[in-house]
Amino acid sequence: MRFVIVTGMSGAGKSTVLKFLEDINFFCVDNLPPALIPKFAELCFEQDGEIDKVAMGIDIRGGKLFSDLFSVLSRLQQEGYEYEIVFLDASDNILIKRYKETRRNHPLSKGDSLAEGIAKERRMLEKVKSEATYIIDTSNILTRELKEQINHIFVENKNFESLIITVNSFGFKYGIPMDSDLVFDVRFLPNPFYIQELKELTGNDAPVSDYVMSFKESNIFLDKLSDMIEFLIPQYITEGKNQLIISIGCTGGKHRSVTLANALCKKLQEHNHNTLIKHIDIEKDARHKK
Repeated sequence: MRFVIVTGMSGAGKSTVLKFLEDINFFCVDNLPPALIPKFAELCFEQDGEIDKVAMGIDIRGGKLFSDLFSVLSRLQQEGYEYEIVFLDASDNILIKRYKETRRNHPLSKGDSLAEGIAKERRMLEKVKSEATYIIDTSNILTRELKEQINHIFVENKNFESLIITVNSFGFKYGIPMDSDLVFDVRFLPNPFYIQELKELTGNDAPVSDYVMSFKESNIFLDKLSDMIEFLIPQYITEGKNQLIISIGCTGGKHRSVTLANALCKKLQEHNHNTLIKHIDIEKDARHKK
């Protein structure tokens, strides 16, 4: 039986993940007091295969009861029950933004500021995060992308890499994405903008991508870039980084950067890295012309 504990920072997407797990036939229970977990696990394992996938949501709403979680997990191990922990995280700024948008109160912010409540919760969750099987940072991913991550782990049963890599394409004339970790400039490549039949197309169209990749410089750049990223990935994972944002820019973010971002993303996915692609400025030229 697959026994999954879903926990993490309040506002990082725990309830959403439980819904996704329910959609793929997990038996889901939310906010069960940790002290009841062993009995619940025993009941589930005694069902002779009728229940083969269970997910439990646990968070600091349990107050003092949450501190029992670690002794409970130790007891599960001693009794031979295998479990996985999914830890949902997000940056403090994103969590504050989400709470302000929903106008909800943080469970630990009573009498304190929202930021203080989040900081207090982060300290409380340090240990469980360090023992998590999967850490998913939801700061910069869409709901559908989060669903893809869950399916990747629990439906496709692929090896999960805690580092989520987002490859952005962008246009320098619109500014560098502020959350970028690594930025690369491909304006040294020939620009399809000056070829009439390619001008209105994008790097998502085969004629443009074929043109951009027809130059040896494009392929050399791609090979060297992917080699460097492959070297960096295990270093970032060792450091504990959960999110890597690579931004590739050209003038308008429509042709060259889109082509190279797609090509890099494909290479990373071929090596089974947890990769997302975003084309930030691809439609902006078209909008500005109207």
